Amino acid sequence: MAAKTHSRTALWIAAAALVVAALTYAFWPRPTLVDLGLVTQGPLRVTINEEGRTQVHEPYVVSTPITGRLMRLEVEPGDQVTAGETVVARMLPTSPTALDARTREQARASVTAAEAALRVAEADLNKARADRDLADANLERTQKLYDSGIASKAALDTDARASRAANANLDTARAAISMRVAELNNARALLISFDDHGLASAISAQTENVIPLHAPASGRILRIMQRSEITLPAGTPILEIGDITRDLEVLAEMLSTDAVQIHTGDAVIIDNWGGPQPLLGTVARIEPWGFTKTSALGVEEQRVRVTVHFTGPPDDRAALGHGFRVEVRVVVWDQPDATIVPSGALFRQGDGWALFVVEGGTAHQRPVTVAANNGLEAAIADGITPGDTIVLYPPAGLADGTRVAARAAY
Repeated sequence: MAAKTHSRTALWIAAAALVVAALTYAFWPRPTLVDLGLVTQGPLRVTINEEGRTQVHEPYVVSTPITGRLMRLEVEPGDQVTAGETVVARMLPTSPTALDARTREQARASVTAAEAALRVAEADLNKARADRDLADANLERTQKLYDSGIASKAALDTDARASRAANANLDTARAAISMRVAELNNARALLISFDDHGLASAISAQTENVIPLHAPASGRILRIMQRSEITLPAGTPILEIGDITRDLEVLAEMLSTDAVQIHTGDAVIIDNWGGPQPLLGTVARIEPWGFTKTSALGVEEQRVRVTVHFTGPPDDRAALGHGFRVEVRVVVWDQPDATIVPSGALFRQGDGWALFVVEGGTAHQRPVTVAANNGLEAAIADGITPGDTIVLYPPAGLADGTRVAARAAY
Protein backbone atom coordinates (compact mmCIF):
# COMPACT_ATOMS: atom_id res chain seq x y z
CA MET A 1 0.00 0.00 0.00
CA ALA A 2 2.82 2.35 0.88
CA ALA A 3 4.58 1.48 -2.39
CA LYS A 4 1.53 2.48 -4.42
CA THR A 5 1.29 5.77 -2.58
CA HIS A 6 4.95 6.55 -3.33
CA SER A 7 4.52 5.64 -7.02
CA ARG A 8 1.49 7.89 -7.39
CA THR A 9 3.34 10.74 -5.71
CA ALA A 10 6.31 10.32 -8.03
CA LEU A 11 4.06 10.42 -11.07
CA TRP A 12 2.39 13.60 -9.86
CA ILE A 13 5.77 15.20 -9.20
CA ALA A 14 7.01 14.22 -12.67
CA ALA A 15 3.88 15.55 -14.30
CA ALA A 16 4.16 18.83 -12.40
CA ALA A 17 7.82 19.13 -13.39
CA LEU A 18 6.88 18.63 -17.05
CA VAL A 19 4.17 21.26 -16.83
CA VAL A 20 6.56 23.72 -15.17
CA ALA A 21 9.22 23.02 -17.78
CA ALA A 22 6.70 23.50 -20.59
CA LEU A 23 5.48 26.77 -19.12
CA THR A 24 9.04 27.97 -18.56
CA TYR A 25 9.95 27.16 -22.16
CA ALA A 26 6.80 28.82 -23.46
CA PHE A 27 7.32 32.06 -21.58
CA TRP A 28 11.11 32.24 -21.74
CA PRO A 29 12.27 35.38 -23.69
CA ARG A 30 13.32 34.49 -27.23
CA PRO A 31 15.56 36.45 -29.62
CA THR A 32 13.73 38.72 -32.08
CA LEU A 33 14.03 37.42 -35.62
CA VAL A 34 15.42 40.15 -37.88
CA ASP A 35 17.15 40.55 -41.25
CA LEU A 36 20.87 41.10 -40.90
CA GLY A 37 23.36 42.76 -43.20
CA LEU A 38 26.95 43.88 -43.31
CA VAL A 39 28.48 47.34 -43.54
CA THR A 40 30.51 47.54 -46.76
CA GLN A 41 33.00 49.94 -48.26
CA GLY A 42 33.07 51.01 -51.89
CA PRO A 43 32.02 53.64 -54.42
CA LEU A 44 28.72 55.44 -53.93
CA ARG A 45 27.11 57.99 -56.21
CA VAL A 46 24.06 60.16 -55.57
CA THR A 47 22.23 61.41 -58.66
CA ILE A 48 19.13 63.41 -59.49
CA ASN A 49 17.25 61.62 -62.24
CA GLU A 50 14.87 63.16 -64.75
CA GLU A 51 13.66 62.66 -68.28
CA GLY A 52 15.04 64.98 -70.95
CA ARG A 53 15.04 65.55 -74.68
CA THR A 54 17.76 66.42 -77.13
CA GLN A 55 17.73 69.67 -79.05
CA VAL A 56 19.95 71.68 -81.37
CA HIS A 57 21.25 74.68 -79.46
CA GLU A 58 21.01 77.09 -82.40
CA PRO A 59 18.45 75.93 -84.99
CA TYR A 60 17.93 78.12 -88.05
CA VAL A 61 14.44 78.66 -89.43
CA VAL A 62 14.25 79.50 -93.14
CA SER A 63 11.30 81.84 -93.80
CA THR A 64 9.81 83.44 -96.88
CA PRO A 65 11.59 86.76 -97.59
CA ILE A 66 8.67 88.16 -99.62
CA THR A 67 5.00 87.46 -100.23
CA GLY A 68 4.91 85.02 -103.10
CA ARG A 69 4.44 81.50 -104.34
CA LEU A 70 6.65 78.85 -102.77
CA MET A 71 7.62 76.14 -105.24
CA ARG A 72 7.50 72.52 -104.09
CA LEU A 73 10.54 71.65 -102.00
CA GLU A 74 13.00 69.11 -103.33
CA VAL A 75 14.91 68.56 -100.07
CA GLU A 76 14.06 66.02 -97.37
CA PRO A 77 14.52 65.96 -93.58
CA GLY A 78 18.01 64.72 -92.78
CA ASP A 79 19.62 66.09 -95.94
CA GLN A 80 23.03 67.70 -95.45
CA VAL A 81 23.23 71.38 -96.46
CA THR A 82 26.08 73.88 -96.75
CA ALA A 83 25.75 77.51 -95.71
CA GLY A 84 25.38 79.88 -98.66
CA GLU A 85 25.60 77.09 -101.26
CA THR A 86 22.73 74.64 -100.94
CA VAL A 87 19.41 75.90 -102.35
CA VAL A 88 16.73 74.66 -99.96
CA ALA A 89 13.71 76.41 -101.52
CA ARG A 90 12.60 78.57 -104.44
CA MET A 91 9.99 81.32 -104.61
CA LEU A 92 8.13 83.28 -107.27
CA PRO A 93 6.61 86.75 -106.88
CA THR A 94 2.90 86.90 -106.13
CA SER A 95 0.65 86.04 -109.10
CA PRO A 96 -2.08 88.50 -110.21
CA THR A 97 -5.41 88.31 -108.46
CA ALA A 98 -8.85 88.08 -110.05
CA LEU A 99 -10.64 91.35 -110.83
CA ASP A 100 -14.24 92.18 -110.04
CA ALA A 101 -16.46 93.83 -112.66
CA ARG A 102 -16.03 97.37 -111.36
CA THR A 103 -12.25 97.15 -111.09
CA ARG A 104 -12.05 95.58 -114.57
CA GLU A 105 -14.02 98.42 -116.15
CA GLN A 106 -11.88 101.00 -114.37
CA ALA A 107 -8.74 99.25 -115.63
CA ARG A 108 -10.10 99.19 -119.19
CA ALA A 109 -10.88 102.90 -118.99
CA SER A 110 -7.33 103.53 -117.79
CA VAL A 111 -5.98 101.59 -120.78
CA THR A 112 -8.14 103.61 -123.19
CA ALA A 113 -6.96 106.87 -121.64
CA ALA A 114 -3.33 105.74 -121.78
CA GLU A 115 -3.69 104.78 -125.45
CA ALA A 116 -5.21 108.21 -126.27
CA ALA A 117 -2.43 109.97 -124.37
CA LEU A 118 0.11 107.93 -126.34
CA ARG A 119 -1.46 109.06 -129.64
CA VAL A 120 -1.34 112.71 -128.50
CA ALA A 121 2.32 112.26 -127.59
CA GLU A 122 3.01 110.73 -131.01
CA ALA A 123 1.33 113.71 -132.69
CA ASP A 124 3.43 116.07 -130.57
CA LEU A 125 6.49 114.13 -131.65
CA ASN A 126 5.61 114.53 -135.33
CA LYS A 127 5.05 118.27 -134.84
CA ALA A 128 8.39 118.57 -133.00
CA ARG A 129 10.15 116.80 -135.89
CA ALA A 130 8.56 119.16 -138.43
CA ASP A 131 9.52 122.21 -136.37
CA ARG A 132 13.06 120.88 -136.07
CA ASP A 133 13.33 120.33 -139.83
CA LEU A 134 12.02 123.83 -140.54
CA ALA A 135 14.38 125.42 -138.02
CA ASP A 136 17.36 123.55 -139.47
CA ALA A 137 16.46 124.64 -143.01
CA ASN A 138 16.10 128.31 -141.96
CA LEU A 139 19.44 128.16 -140.17
CA GLU A 140 21.12 126.68 -143.25
CA ARG A 141 19.74 129.46 -145.55
CA THR A 142 20.65 132.20 -143.10
CA GLN A 143 24.14 130.80 -142.81
CA LYS A 144 24.61 130.96 -146.60
CA LEU A 145 23.27 134.54 -146.72
CA TYR A 146 25.50 135.55 -143.85
CA ASP A 147 28.49 134.04 -145.61
CA SER A 148 27.57 136.13 -148.71
CA GLY A 149 27.30 139.27 -146.62
CA ILE A 150 23.57 139.67 -147.17
CA ALA A 151 22.17 138.51 -143.76
CA SER A 152 23.16 140.11 -140.50
CA LYS A 153 24.78 138.46 -137.52
CA ALA A 154 21.62 138.99 -135.47
CA ALA A 155 19.50 137.07 -137.99
CA LEU A 156 21.97 134.16 -137.89
CA ASP A 157 21.89 134.04 -134.10
CA THR A 158 18.08 134.11 -134.07
CA ASP A 159 17.82 131.16 -136.48
CA ALA A 160 20.49 129.23 -134.52
CA ARG A 161 18.53 129.72 -131.33
CA ALA A 162 15.33 128.58 -133.04
CA SER A 163 17.10 125.42 -134.27
CA ARG A 164 18.35 124.54 -130.80
CA ALA A 165 14.87 125.10 -129.32
CA ALA A 166 13.32 122.87 -131.99
CA ASN A 167 15.76 120.05 -131.14
CA ALA A 168 14.99 120.44 -127.41
CA ASN A 169 11.26 120.23 -128.16
CA LEU A 170 11.93 117.04 -130.14
CA ASP A 171 13.75 115.48 -127.16
CA THR A 172 10.87 116.48 -124.90
CA ALA A 173 8.38 114.85 -127.26
CA ARG A 174 10.43 111.64 -127.35
CA ALA A 175 10.55 111.55 -123.54
CA ALA A 176 6.79 112.07 -123.43
CA ILE A 177 6.38 109.05 -125.72
CA SER A 178 8.36 106.89 -123.29
CA MET A 179 6.25 108.13 -120.39
CA ARG A 180 2.99 107.40 -122.22
CA VAL A 181 4.18 103.89 -123.19
CA ALA A 182 4.98 103.15 -119.54
CA GLU A 183 1.58 104.44 -118.45
CA LEU A 184 -0.09 102.23 -121.04
CA ASN A 185 1.83 99.15 -119.87
CA ASN A 186 0.90 99.93 -116.28
CA ALA A 187 -2.77 100.26 -117.21
CA ARG A 188 -2.69 97.01 -119.15
CA ALA A 189 -1.01 95.23 -116.20
CA LEU A 190 -4.03 96.08 -114.05
CA LEU A 191 -6.18 94.04 -116.41
CA ILE A 192 -4.24 90.81 -115.86
CA SER A 193 -6.28 88.21 -113.92
CA PHE A 194 -6.73 84.46 -113.83
CA ASP A 195 -9.02 84.37 -116.87
CA ASP A 196 -6.82 86.58 -119.05
CA HIS A 197 -4.50 85.33 -121.71
CA GLY A 198 -2.00 87.86 -120.46
CA LEU A 199 -1.62 85.91 -117.22
CA ALA A 200 0.09 83.01 -118.94
CA SER A 201 2.70 85.25 -120.48
CA ALA A 202 3.13 87.14 -117.19
CA ILE A 203 3.71 83.93 -115.23
CA SER A 204 6.07 82.57 -117.87
CA ALA A 205 8.04 85.79 -117.59
CA GLN A 206 8.14 85.41 -113.81
CA THR A 207 9.80 82.00 -114.04
CA GLU A 208 12.95 83.82 -115.01
CA ASN A 209 12.77 85.72 -111.70
CA VAL A 210 12.79 82.69 -109.38
CA ILE A 211 14.21 83.66 -105.99
CA PRO A 212 16.51 80.90 -104.61
CA LEU A 213 16.68 80.54 -100.82
CA HIS A 214 20.09 79.29 -99.68
CA ALA A 215 20.83 77.49 -96.43
CA PRO A 216 21.77 80.07 -93.75
CA ALA A 217 23.98 77.55 -91.91
CA SER A 218 25.67 74.23 -92.48
CA GLY A 219 24.07 71.16 -90.97
CA ARG A 220 21.10 68.95 -91.65
CA ILE A 221 17.45 69.70 -92.32
CA LEU A 222 15.58 68.97 -89.09
CA ARG A 223 12.01 69.35 -90.29
CA ILE A 224 9.94 70.82 -93.11
CA MET A 225 6.91 72.97 -92.27
CA GLN A 226 5.78 73.75 -95.85
CA ARG A 227 6.41 71.12 -98.50
CA SER A 228 3.81 71.63 -101.25
CA GLU A 229 3.57 74.57 -103.62
CA ILE A 230 1.60 77.32 -101.92
CA THR A 231 1.28 81.09 -101.78
CA LEU A 232 2.62 82.42 -98.48
CA PRO A 233 2.98 85.84 -96.84
CA ALA A 234 6.42 87.18 -95.98
CA GLY A 235 7.97 85.70 -92.83
CA THR A 236 6.25 82.29 -92.97
CA PRO A 237 8.56 79.48 -91.70
CA ILE A 238 9.42 76.93 -94.39
CA LEU A 239 11.97 74.57 -92.82
CA GLU A 240 14.43 74.27 -89.95
CA ILE A 241 18.17 73.57 -90.15
CA GLY A 242 20.54 72.53 -87.37
CA ASP A 243 23.91 70.90 -86.76
CA ILE A 244 23.13 67.77 -84.74
CA THR A 245 26.77 66.65 -84.82
CA ARG A 246 28.40 69.53 -82.94
CA ASP A 247 25.46 71.59 -81.64
CA LEU A 248 23.33 68.92 -79.95
CA GLU A 249 22.46 69.27 -76.25
CA VAL A 250 19.95 67.90 -73.73
CA LEU A 251 17.19 69.89 -72.05
CA ALA A 252 15.70 68.51 -68.81
CA GLU A 253 12.91 70.05 -66.75
CA MET A 254 13.95 69.47 -63.13
CA LEU A 255 11.88 69.99 -60.02
CA SER A 256 12.86 73.29 -58.43
CA THR A 257 13.72 71.47 -55.18
CA ASP A 258 16.18 69.33 -57.14
CA ALA A 259 17.53 72.17 -59.27
CA VAL A 260 18.84 74.03 -56.22
CA GLN A 261 21.16 71.07 -55.54
CA ILE A 262 22.66 71.20 -59.04
CA HIS A 263 25.55 73.42 -60.05
CA THR A 264 27.03 74.36 -63.39
CA GLY A 265 29.77 71.90 -64.30
CA ASP A 266 28.28 68.90 -62.46
CA ALA A 267 28.85 65.60 -64.23
CA VAL A 268 25.85 64.06 -65.98
CA ILE A 269 25.17 60.50 -67.09
CA ILE A 270 22.82 60.29 -70.09
CA ASP A 271 21.17 56.88 -70.16
CA ASN A 272 18.26 54.98 -71.73
CA TRP A 273 18.70 56.75 -75.05
CA GLY A 274 18.74 53.54 -77.07
CA GLY A 275 22.48 53.05 -77.38
CA PRO A 276 24.60 50.31 -75.84
CA GLN A 277 26.49 52.57 -73.43
CA PRO A 278 25.54 55.64 -71.35
CA LEU A 279 26.76 58.99 -72.62
CA LEU A 280 28.61 61.59 -70.58
CA GLY A 281 27.88 65.28 -70.22
CA THR A 282 28.08 68.29 -67.93
CA VAL A 283 25.54 70.82 -66.69
CA ALA A 284 25.96 73.87 -68.91
CA ARG A 285 23.13 76.14 -67.78
CA ILE A 286 20.48 76.34 -65.05
CA GLU A 287 17.78 78.82 -65.97
CA PRO A 288 16.84 81.27 -63.19
CA TRP A 289 13.15 81.23 -64.10
CA GLY A 290 10.82 78.47 -62.92
CA PHE A 291 7.44 77.56 -64.36
CA THR A 292 4.41 75.55 -63.30
CA LYS A 293 3.79 72.22 -64.99
CA THR A 294 1.02 69.71 -64.32
CA SER A 295 2.25 66.14 -63.92
CA ALA A 296 0.55 63.04 -65.30
CA LEU A 297 -1.19 62.63 -61.93
CA GLY A 298 -2.64 66.13 -62.12
CA VAL A 299 -0.25 67.64 -59.57
CA GLU A 300 1.09 71.12 -60.23
CA GLU A 301 4.90 71.22 -59.95
CA GLN A 302 7.45 73.99 -60.15
CA ARG A 303 10.13 73.05 -62.63
CA VAL A 304 13.34 74.60 -63.92
CA ARG A 305 15.02 73.99 -67.28
CA VAL A 306 18.54 72.58 -67.05
CA THR A 307 20.73 72.35 -70.15
CA VAL A 308 23.33 69.58 -70.48
CA HIS A 309 26.20 69.55 -72.99
CA PHE A 310 27.72 66.32 -74.26
CA THR A 311 31.38 65.74 -73.42
CA GLY A 312 32.06 62.49 -75.29
CA PRO A 313 33.01 62.13 -78.96
CA PRO A 314 30.17 62.80 -81.45
CA ASP A 315 30.52 59.32 -82.94
CA ASP A 316 29.15 57.81 -79.71
CA ARG A 317 25.82 59.60 -80.23
CA ALA A 318 25.66 59.56 -84.02
CA ALA A 319 22.16 58.03 -83.95
CA LEU A 320 20.69 60.82 -81.80
CA GLY A 321 18.75 63.62 -83.42
CA HIS A 322 16.70 66.65 -82.47
CA GLY A 323 13.85 65.98 -80.03
CA PHE A 324 14.90 62.47 -78.92
CA ARG A 325 13.98 61.22 -75.44
CA VAL A 326 16.77 60.45 -72.95
CA GLU A 327 17.20 60.12 -69.20
CA VAL A 328 19.69 62.32 -67.40
CA ARG A 329 21.31 61.58 -64.06
CA VAL A 330 23.04 64.60 -62.57
CA VAL A 331 25.78 63.55 -60.13
CA VAL A 332 25.51 65.67 -56.98
CA TRP A 333 27.71 63.48 -54.69
CA ASP A 334 30.36 60.90 -55.53
CA GLN A 335 32.91 59.09 -53.36
CA PRO A 336 35.00 56.06 -54.38
CA ASP A 337 35.56 54.59 -50.85
CA ALA A 338 32.43 55.38 -48.85
CA THR A 339 31.19 53.36 -45.87
CA ILE A 340 27.90 52.00 -47.23
CA VAL A 341 24.78 50.66 -45.53
CA PRO A 342 21.38 49.88 -47.06
CA SER A 343 18.99 52.81 -46.67
CA GLY A 344 16.45 50.48 -45.05
CA ALA A 345 18.69 50.03 -41.99
CA LEU A 346 18.41 53.71 -41.01
CA PHE A 347 15.71 55.28 -38.87
CA ARG A 348 15.17 58.67 -37.32
CA GLN A 349 16.45 59.46 -33.82
CA GLY A 350 15.47 63.00 -32.95
CA ASP A 351 17.00 65.26 -35.57
CA GLY A 352 19.57 62.67 -36.63
CA TRP A 353 19.83 59.11 -37.87
CA ALA A 354 20.57 55.82 -36.10
CA LEU A 355 20.75 52.08 -36.77
CA PHE A 356 21.12 48.84 -34.82
CA VAL A 357 24.53 47.14 -34.69
CA VAL A 358 24.48 43.45 -33.66
CA GLU A 359 27.21 42.40 -31.23
CA GLY A 360 27.11 38.98 -29.55
CA GLY A 361 23.50 38.41 -30.56
CA THR A 362 22.34 41.70 -29.04
CA ALA A 363 21.16 44.73 -30.99
CA HIS A 364 22.71 48.01 -29.88
CA GLN A 365 21.27 51.30 -31.10
CA ARG A 366 23.97 53.55 -32.48
CA PRO A 367 23.67 57.12 -33.82
CA VAL A 368 25.36 57.73 -37.16
CA THR A 369 26.06 60.66 -39.46
CA VAL A 370 24.70 60.24 -42.98
CA ALA A 371 26.91 61.85 -45.62
CA ALA A 372 24.69 61.02 -48.61
CA ASN A 373 21.72 58.85 -49.49
CA ASN A 374 20.57 57.82 -52.94
CA GLY A 375 17.43 56.03 -51.76
CA LEU A 376 18.93 52.53 -51.96
CA GLU A 377 22.23 52.96 -50.14
CA ALA A 378 23.59 55.54 -47.74
CA ALA A 379 27.12 56.71 -47.07
CA ILE A 380 27.95 56.91 -43.33
CA ALA A 381 30.50 59.50 -42.22
CA ASP A 382 31.02 58.12 -38.69
CA GLY A 383 29.45 55.78 -36.13
CA ILE A 384 30.20 52.40 -37.71
CA THR A 385 33.01 50.63 -39.53
CA PRO A 386 33.03 48.31 -42.53
CA GLY A 387 32.33 44.71 -41.54
CA ASP A 388 29.84 45.50 -38.73
CA THR A 389 26.63 43.49 -38.69
CA ILE A 390 23.52 45.65 -38.73
CA VAL A 391 19.78 45.09 -38.60
CA LEU A 392 17.97 45.65 -41.86
CA TYR A 393 14.47 47.11 -41.73
CA PRO A 394 14.31 47.12 -37.90
CA PRO A 395 10.81 46.35 -36.55
CA ALA A 396 8.95 48.95 -34.51
CA GLY A 397 9.32 47.01 -31.23
CA LEU A 398 13.07 46.56 -31.44
CA ALA A 399 14.88 48.39 -28.62
CA ASP A 400 18.45 48.87 -27.52
CA GLY A 401 19.80 45.70 -25.86
CA THR A 402 17.24 43.34 -27.41
CA ARG A 403 18.54 39.89 -28.30
CA VAL A 404 18.14 39.20 -31.98
CA ALA A 405 18.63 36.28 -34.33
CA ALA A 406 18.86 36.09 -38.08
CA ARG A 407 15.58 35.30 -39.81
CA ALA A 408 15.82 32.14 -41.87
CA ALA A 409 15.80 32.70 -45.61
CA TYR A 410 13.08 30.93 -47.56
